[in-house]
Amino acid sequence: MPLILPAGTRLVAATHNAGKAREIAALLDGRFDVVSAAEARVPEPDETESTFVGNALLKARHAAERSGLPALADDSGLSVAALEGAPGIFSARWAGPDRDFALAMRKVEDRLEEVGARDFSAWFTSALAVAWPGGPAVVVEGQVHGRVSFPPRGDRGFGYDPIFIAEGETETFGEMDPVRKDAMSHRARAFEKLKAALFD
Repeated sequence: MPLILPAGTRLVAATHNAGKAREIAALLDGRFDVVSAAEARVPEPDETESTFVGNALLKARHAAERSGLPALADDSGLSVAALEGAPGIFSARWAGPDRDFALAMRKVEDRLEEVGARDFSAWFTSALAVAWPGGPAVVVEGQVHGRVSFPPRGDRGFGYDPIFIAEGETETFGEMDPVRKDAMSHRARAFEKLKAALFD
């Protein structure tokens, strides 16, 4: 029996990024009153889990308990087969404190050169968790598979988008029309699963 969040429910997005909170509200079709963790005065927890699902659940439960409201968290990143799944859950950390993803993409390229990689297959993962204060949680995961390509191409999107080409495509996510990219992305796939679980 799926858990249901009635339309209009106040929901904490476990992020201090107001733009990301707005994006989450839009991806949930505007059905909920979404506030950021900063607005709810919820501090960011240390991400101590070893998987995307684990970190998403940790953040959602932390925000739910601190705010007393249902909370949604996501954890996402790029995994490269030849790097044994790295950067994976450390995708943001590879960009450093200044969130310099040009630096992070160079790190991926350098590591691939170091290991003499011939396999450039890669995938993006997005894990989403919704938790209720003192109660249950729902967790879903979406992925999109493809490969990494260098040099980076395109200035659309964010993060590692300029080096990722989805299966069956020739453009990087950094070159692709955002509407088209969003329709096939790991995050879109995760949100579709979440909406199927939570919407009445």
